[in-house]
Amino acid sequence: MNTKKAQRPLPQPTETTRPFWNAANEHKLMLQYDPDSRCYQFYPRMTSVKTGKRNLEWRQASGKGTVFSFTDTYVPVAGFEDIAPYALVMIDLDEGVRILANYKNYKSEHMKIGQRVRVTWEKVSDDITMFAFEPDV
Repeated sequence: MNTKKAQRPLPQPTETTRPFWNAANEHKLMLQYDPDSRCYQFYPRMTSVKTGKRNLEWRQASGKGTVFSFTDTYVPVAGFEDIAPYALVMIDLDEGVRILANYKNYKSEHMKIGQRVRVTWEKVSDDITMFAFEPDV
């Protein structure tokens, strides 16, 4: 029987995503902003999803939003066994983008659509700090 715990999968920053992950290591949630369309976008891309231009700027987000949807996870994927059960949440950030994340301080009976949340951080390796969300109380 294999009792070795699976390692948690970690993001592999690329040239396009490195500014996002560098900021996360400083507990800053950064989003790309298209000055022509005046819209934010997430996940990081090389070009604007609105205009196709490469004139994107990085701007710090408020880190606050609203729960759009969530799911309870009782059977964890490899590497997440130590936090099960946990919730995955779709958050509508105040900046107008939707983001998928883990939910901290999870209690199924307290989760609800429309709940206000804020970003929180978890250092998962020497190089990566992950974002998650928790109740904004």
